[in-house]
Amino acid sequence: MSIQRLISFSGIFTILLVAWLFSSHRKKVSLKTIFAGILIQLLMGIFVFITPIGVKVFSFLNDAVVHILNASYEGARFLFGPLAIPPGENGSFGFILIFQALPTIIFFSALMGALYYLRVMPFIIRQFSRLFTKLMGTSGAESLCAASNIFVGIEASTAILPYLKKMTRSELMAVLTTGIGTIASSMLGFYTIILHEQFPQIAGHLVSASLISAPASLLMAKVLLPETETPETLGTHLTDKSQSASNLMQAIIEGAMAGGKLIFGIAVLLVAFLGLVALINIGLSGTISMKLQDLLAYPFYPFALMIGVTPADAMEVARLLGSRVILTEVPAYQELARLIAEGVVQPRSGLLATYALCGFAHVSSVAIFVGGTAALIPERTKELASLAFRSLFAATLGCLMTAAVAGTFL
Repeated sequence: MSIQRLISFSGIFTILLVAWLFSSHRKKVSLKTIFAGILIQLLMGIFVFITPIGVKVFSFLNDAVVHILNASYEGARFLFGPLAIPPGENGSFGFILIFQALPTIIFFSALMGALYYLRVMPFIIRQFSRLFTKLMGTSGAESLCAASNIFVGIEASTAILPYLKKMTRSELMAVLTTGIGTIASSMLGFYTIILHEQFPQIAGHLVSASLISAPASLLMAKVLLPETETPETLGTHLTDKSQSASNLMQAIIEGAMAGGKLIFGIAVLLVAFLGLVALINIGLSGTISMKLQDLLAYPFYPFALMIGVTPADAMEVARLLGSRVILTEVPAYQELARLIAEGVVQPRSGLLATYALCGFAHVSSVAIFVGGTAALIPERTKELASLAFRSLFAATLGCLMTAAVAGTFL
């Protein structure tokens, strides 16, 4: 094992130590949950990066996503013409986010709607949920929510709607953290478009990151706020019964409409947060001559080193991580693509940054997930709000742990 891989491996336990130091009940942290949570992540890493069949699956998933992306371009090109043609092709006007990347969200969301109706996704989710419940000792409800978050976003809460009201505080923490610490599959194509030119195999890495992030986020949630009560669904295996579509066409339409709403939300947040941060930076330029992203880089610098990024690249990666917290992962991924293209960061450091950024661990998502969950259980709004930034911290650590696990094998 190379020194950089060894650093990444040790980073898994260093990040775990940080979570334990900030735990609300250190003596209540379950060793079974810790051991199983790390074991699941490492086994996923071994399967994806080491075993011959895992490598083939990785390559297959990457190629599948690329082919799906190529199909998704057709609708965008029909509507937007040359504006939707990606860079490098004849007639392209260059990369235009809203016309080239964002429309793929609609297509992927519609595809997921179809796969849910056909019971493909519920079957896969059920297997992951059982794995988490049996090995990590987490409740059936939080395990199902964590497994659902591998593929969907805030909608994962609807899968456990009958149990939300009676959930323990620790379970609510897990619901928020696994939602914020993972990505929805509808975003997979979007990120692939941004980074595909720099990393032809990026789709496979994003799928791997999404898989590993679920147990990582669940683990961080249970360490930072361990269980002190008895969950209603402890030891039980639950099934997602939230499917509302009565036929395949309805499922596709509902999925596409949900993707359209997501595009609108992303665009609005980018306009708002990019503008606000620019305004803050104007104020900072007259005092300390630094941008907000630069200030936030400093607390992330040691974490960049922990996951195995070289010291020469650590500050750039730390700046991306700090930027993600306030600006969402979209500008961070765009900046990462630029840094790799210009040779500012090494390929391995860029790949580790891709894993570390693969999650909704930013302020705007906290508001979305807390608000969305509170709408389902309004009587627990105050409790959910009190968990907001603790869940953001846990999700951020989960994303970093995912990167450290990947770095152990890359």
